Amino acid sequence: MEPEFISNKTDVVKDIHLCYESENLSCIMVITPSTIRVLLYLFLGSLSVLTMCGNLLIIISIIYFKQLHTPTNYLILSLAVADLFVGALVLPFNMALSVSSCWHLADLICNIGRSLEVSLSTSSILNLCFISIDRYYAVCQPLRYRTKMNYHAVVIMIVVSWGVSGLVGTGIIIMGLNEGKCKGKCFSFHIPLSSITACILSFYLPAIIMLSIYLKIFLVAQRQALSIKNTNCQSIKSGASVTKMERKATKTLAIVMGAFLICWTPFFTSMTLNPLSNYSIPIPVIETFVLLGSSNSVLNPFVYAFFYSWFRVAFRMIISGKIFQGRFANSKLF
Repeated sequence: MEPEFISNKTDVVKDIHLCYESENLSCIMVITPSTIRVLLYLFLGSLSVLTMCGNLLIIISIIYFKQLHTPTNYLILSLAVADLFVGALVLPFNMALSVSSCWHLADLICNIGRSLEVSLSTSSILNLCFISIDRYYAVCQPLRYRTKMNYHAVVIMIVVSWGVSGLVGTGIIIMGLNEGKCKGKCFSFHIPLSSITACILSFYLPAIIMLSIYLKIFLVAQRQALSIKNTNCQSIKSGASVTKMERKATKTLAIVMGAFLICWTPFFTSMTLNPLSNYSIPIPVIETFVLLGSSNSVLNPFVYAFFYSWFRVAFRMIISGKIFQGRFANSKLF
């Protein structure tokens, strides 16, 4: 199915508006009521501000407070940076597309915007994948954790996640994500069948890996809980408190991963099925899935604040401006 366009050389019905009146292959303009446009501006604008502010709090907390300088938190920092860029760049871009059905800026800006969207979502899921590996060693192989998940390994993971995501975003553009569109549209989501490979590599495969790892962690944590319950040894109790903290951290990060999958699965599923169904999925539906996926970036800071008392303490100190009144970098948060 080709993108919708109309020729100016034919008789045009009066209630049909075109993106470019002087173009022969102009896209049809969808007229959005002013009330809906205002509501979209308010909703997406607020979402963008919340996303930036929330993830900025995480970034400042991890960078400023030395107690938060851990391998796991550096991976969370990388995830927060990706989410911050989503709020600052992707959400305003999607807001412009959602409010107006026509794209009057350069195609280069359209390509860059879509590439950033794909790259940042891929970076998020790869960071979550590496976080699940970190949690696996912390819970399932605690004696090997410090040797396996050191700062050198974390740096490699972060570089790989951002490098691969950049290649995927660039590759989708090169493979012709915007081919076959009419004049005045910023991508019609008519991706070639070969782009399904990118969806598999950037979403489905990491998601399967994460789900498998967290299932393994859950089973190990269950066995540990039974072992702790059946012993009264004081030394075991001391180790049990550490294990409990690791399980809580794993549970929190599993919730973060679950929220990510719930938000992004509809989009990647529709992108996979669309070329197989002769592009029968309406573009507004896919654009709604894009907004659902982008909204995930605002959830993570609230999850951390809800489950981690030390993040709540750090957030309060930052918001109150206390960190600017003295040296609190070595403060005990937990």
